[in-house]
Amino acid sequence: MRAAITAIIVLLAAQGAQAETLTVTAQPITEWKSVYGEVETRDRVPARARIGGTIVTLEVTEGDRVAAGARIAVVEDDKLAFQLDSIDARLEALKAQLETAQADLARGQQLIERGFVTGQRLEQLQTQVDVVEGNIRSLESERLIVEQQVAEGEVLAPEAGVVLSVPISRGSVVAPGEAMAVIGGGGVFLRLAVPERHAGDLAEGDTIQIAAFADSAAPRTGRLVKLYPQIEGGRVQADVEVEGLDGRFVGRRLPVRLPVGERHAILVPEAALSRAGGLDIVEVETDTGEALGRAVVPGGTVMVEGAPWREILTGLAVGDRVVLGHE
Repeated sequence: MRAAITAIIVLLAAQGAQAETLTVTAQPITEWKSVYGEVETRDRVPARARIGGTIVTLEVTEGDRVAAGARIAVVEDDKLAFQLDSIDARLEALKAQLETAQADLARGQQLIERGFVTGQRLEQLQTQVDVVEGNIRSLESERLIVEQQVAEGEVLAPEAGVVLSVPISRGSVVAPGEAMAVIGGGGVFLRLAVPERHAGDLAEGDTIQIAAFADSAAPRTGRLVKLYPQIEGGRVQADVEVEGLDGRFVGRRLPVRLPVGERHAILVPEAALSRAGGLDIVEVETDTGEALGRAVVPGGTVMVEGAPWREILTGLAVGDRVVLGHE
């Protein structure tokens, strides 16, 4: 559209005055569909409890920034402490039995040299030592399992990002696998819900127009990076990447314009229009070189190379020469 319009402007001389004219042609313009997009994080991952118990520490709240592996909460199960105490008591008893068995074995080794103990008895004493040592190793492994369960009471952030929600509070009782917080990470994008009748008009890589942000007076553009194949509720989901998108408020809605087609229209610069007697007038050059005012019905504004142009619905035809800056 840019090349076609700039190639049409011609300069003509008319009886002592210079007037710039524009030869009217049908120009292609993009049809836009206005929808709303929601600011979403690329990933939304829950931080889950690995054991059941009571939350004794809660270290985050909504809006906090966390690093991957950061501690979010601590869950304690009193039964695990009781199990550790029980294991420790059994270990002490077994260690005492081991000392007795080792002492008996040492005496048996001394007596067998004198012939007071048979080899079979010595083997029984050695077996008792081996059994007690095996029981001790078994209990130590069992203690490691319980210690690991205690360590798993720490709920860690699965990835770096912002805490979107914390559905629990300190003192809550939770079950294994229950979400302690939801972490949003991986950057932010706009998620659109487009009516299914426009699904075929969209393609990955299309340029999307976004209304001005609160911190910027000018609208911005984004790139459509993903179209989801599943249609739900008559709408297709699409993701748009926007540079500098404000991710402080996830779920914020922004007006978005999507390119859904193209049509041809007659366009003239905004400056070519004037008002007279309640009518919109465009000056058109006749075959004799004179400027003649013609009433037109203007349509919407179209930006061309940063300048406003108006669509003319009726009153002009292809080939007409519009006078610009006529005096």
